[in-house]
Amino acid sequence: MTTPTLRSPHQKTTGLVYFARMLDKIRLHAAGQLHADYIPNLGLGFDGQCCRLLHIDYPALVERVRAGGTDEEILAWAFQRGRQPSDEEVLVWTEFMRKRGWNDEASDRLRQRKAESGFTDRDDIQTFFDYIDLDEGRDPRARTP
Repeated sequence: MTTPTLRSPHQKTTGLVYFARMLDKIRLHAAGQLHADYIPNLGLGFDGQCCRLLHIDYPALVERVRAGGTDEEILAWAFQRGRQPSDEEVLVWTEFMRKRGWNDEASDRLRQRKAESGFTDRDDIQTFFDYIDLDEGRDPRARTP
């Protein structure tokens, strides 16, 4: 599913992966432009994990995003409203999220999603971030580390 205005989960905001993508989904949903497939999981899954890392409630984040501001301003708000993870916690978060689905309890779900999308021949897709990029029309092999 191609969603050109939805950024890759690899995109970092002040070192934090996934946050920019979550904001994109909130903005697109508010504008009535988010693909229907994403709507049932808003605030859940990776969105929920990111909010729990920051100790913020998803509905409060939605309200803040709708008020406007840059990704960095909204992340600064999240740090003030909830908590600011240490550099080490951001590193652990980044590496955990970047490798999610690779030899962990989410591997079966990743295989299922790849099969549903017709990507069973793509052995190079070993993480959810890479699956998301491929599913949305970005080539995960073109990404630089």
